[in-house]
Amino acid sequence: MKLSRKFLSEYVDIDSKISTKQLAEDMTHIGNEYDSCSSLIPATNLVIGKIIECHDHPDSDHLHVTKVDIKTEILNIVCGAPNCREGIKVIVAKAGAQLPGGEIKKGIIRGEESNGMLCALSELGLESKFLTEKDYTGICELGDDAVVGEDPIKYLGLDDEVIDFELTSNRGDLLSILGMAYEVGAIYGKKVKDIDLSYKETGKINFNLKVDTDNCTLFLAKQVKNVTIKPSPDFIKNRLIASGIRPINNVVDISNYVMLETGQPLHFYDNDSLGDTIVVRMAKEDEKLTTLDNEERILSSEDIVITNGKEAVGLAGVMGGLSTEIENNTKNILIESAIFNGVKIRKTAKKIVRSEASNRFEKGLDYKRTYMAIDRCCNLLEKYADATIVGGMVSYNNITDSDKKIDITLDKINKVLGINITSDEVLDIFKRLDFGVEVNKDTFSVTVPTRRCDISIKEDLIEEVARLYGMEKIIGTKLVLPLKEGHFDKVKRQIKNKMISMGINECLSYALIKEDCVNDYTTDKFTHINLKDPMSEDRKTLRYSLLTSLVNIYEYNKARNFKDTCIFEMGKGFFKEDLEYKEETKLACLMTGKYYLGVNNTNVDFYIIKGVIEELLDYLGYKGRYNILQGEVPKQLHPGISAVINLQGKNIGIIGKLHPTITKDEVFVFEINIDKLLENRTSNIKFKEIPKYLGMQKDVAFVVNKNVTNKEIIDVIKKSGGKLITDIEVFDVYSGDKIGKDEISIAYNLKFEDPNRTLTEDEVMQIFNKIILDVQSKLNAKVRNGE
Repeated sequence: MKLSRKFLSEYVDIDSKISTKQLAEDMTHIGNEYDSCSSLIPATNLVIGKIIECHDHPDSDHLHVTKVDIKTEILNIVCGAPNCREGIKVIVAKAGAQLPGGEIKKGIIRGEESNGMLCALSELGLESKFLTEKDYTGICELGDDAVVGEDPIKYLGLDDEVIDFELTSNRGDLLSILGMAYEVGAIYGKKVKDIDLSYKETGKINFNLKVDTDNCTLFLAKQVKNVTIKPSPDFIKNRLIASGIRPINNVVDISNYVMLETGQPLHFYDNDSLGDTIVVRMAKEDEKLTTLDNEERILSSEDIVITNGKEAVGLAGVMGGLSTEIENNTKNILIESAIFNGVKIRKTAKKIVRSEASNRFEKGLDYKRTYMAIDRCCNLLEKYADATIVGGMVSYNNITDSDKKIDITLDKINKVLGINITSDEVLDIFKRLDFGVEVNKDTFSVTVPTRRCDISIKEDLIEEVARLYGMEKIIGTKLVLPLKEGHFDKVKRQIKNKMISMGINECLSYALIKEDCVNDYTTDKFTHINLKDPMSEDRKTLRYSLLTSLVNIYEYNKARNFKDTCIFEMGKGFFKEDLEYKEETKLACLMTGKYYLGVNNTNVDFYIIKGVIEELLDYLGYKGRYNILQGEVPKQLHPGISAVINLQGKNIGIIGKLHPTITKDEVFVFEINIDKLLENRTSNIKFKEIPKYLGMQKDVAFVVNKNVTNKEIIDVIKKSGGKLITDIEVFDVYSGDKIGKDEISIAYNLKFEDPNRTLTEDEVMQIFNKIILDVQSKLNAKVRNGE
């Protein structure tokens, strides 16, 4: 919202000692931040001058040498404008003037002295949309009433300052000069002036109105006849320019002026083209309407349209139709002032075009201003368009709102804010806000005006007290709650730290992905969640699996020739179950290329990433309680090099190699559901003495059918070896010509230890031979020779 100081000053008196910058800062202190504060015309050191001599430059075919009277002196200035001539009054930038194009300096131009510049309007810093072709091709010619030596910007009425506010979405009331006036009045204790709504009426309105949708709660229509289309008076044009709106003609400009003034969007129809009927309804599916920008729009049943009873003539709250446009020969006008459903307007505007009008409809309107705006239009049209106002008004009113009454105690205000504000101070704040208030002991009965749609509960009133009292006056106090260390967050930090200590880099990625990727890297059945208003199709859906994001990061790195990627992320996966939205914390990891840990590096394979999982789970206290088993895995994983992570009979994650259809590279991933993992209590850490006695190690390689799993072999070894076997490690896997086509060889290193004595060779061999016999008999295995 661009706020013109001169526009604002018409409704509330601001002390001239208060600079516009200070005004912007004071507004920020009560919660209304601004982006910029500057003069409408940023040029400096300008003066009105009169050309008293002008002749052609002796050494140029287009330059002129002039003498310009600026009252205090006569300046020699060289000018190249085609309309430069003797006798006209112009804008002179003296030496030292700062213009958007740079500083003006004295100089010699082709042998002639030049002590300034004669300015075109386009050179002063005004936005291009406010300029005509004439403003670019020649210097600005001022009227005969311009006083030589005076300020040309003041003469043009452009001596204004503008604050560009970044308003919060709940403060729709501040999208008007009146709303801003109430806010500024509350800061400085000033009263807001009344707007002139007077006009004369002639005759009686003859018009039919029908509203066939609940999405229109208020519709007012008033007829105006015999208007004269002409340029607007300068004060209206200048207020519109300062507010960022391009002046067009007096009728259209009055519509925009009143919208800025009251916050109520309006629409003018050519009454002769419209006819004598308006029907407000929802559009038919695929109904067509040509809008004011001469574009044919295909509408849906979600759009609100204004019709003449037969066809659509306007898109409610967004844009009028071309068939009823105000033209230079328009004589009779119908004024519309209405309130439509803000959600519907937002959705339609998003499809068609966002505008100043739709922005105001979206945020909610005060129905009292709807009446005020139509009366203000009639007042201005009578004054500046020679209009005859037809008596009476056609209306549809289904508004149930009224001034809200909220009771609040002084004790409640002080407890919430943590201060000791007095009853008189609270009463003063409510009065400065122009709220109705009655006091009964320490209870305030506050009547909130309809213009403040954002206030509906006690806490809203407390916020008003806080921001007007001054947030800087509220002194912080120490929290007195009993606090204790949280376990869940601590474990999550431990997981991250452990992953980093293993040489894997943490990354953060978007939680929003493409909708067609949401079911990747999972076999779970769930309902995914789409955003109602996504930024793009690539950021439309909340992810379920984190691996989708990690694979995108891997592809990004690969495209930049970075092949060694070892990354992890801990984040949320989102889904919907029945009607409830849920989220789960997950840990995902992706490894490919070289894996660096300390000074050693090796190529990543299944056993490397499996080792990462085992190291992590053992560290967290789940040693001996989990297994990595064959099971159902997502189709994005290689079916022969993948498994499920099972903890005490429940699957908590997946591990495997990416399927060749996704990438030909050796890329391995895992994902663990941290919420499911932490549902299982970990055992307390138990002290175990380092063995005092030497153990023995034996190697053996079993040749088994490919259907036999490593876990099945290890389970037999553990059972046969009993307590003396303390470690089993796979050190080689072979499948090739030296064994059968359907067979695989797995070599194990077995470690035997007794904490109380040194084992003998005989007893170790006895157990070792038993292990071999049991594996052979139970799994139909063969011992592979050492060739």
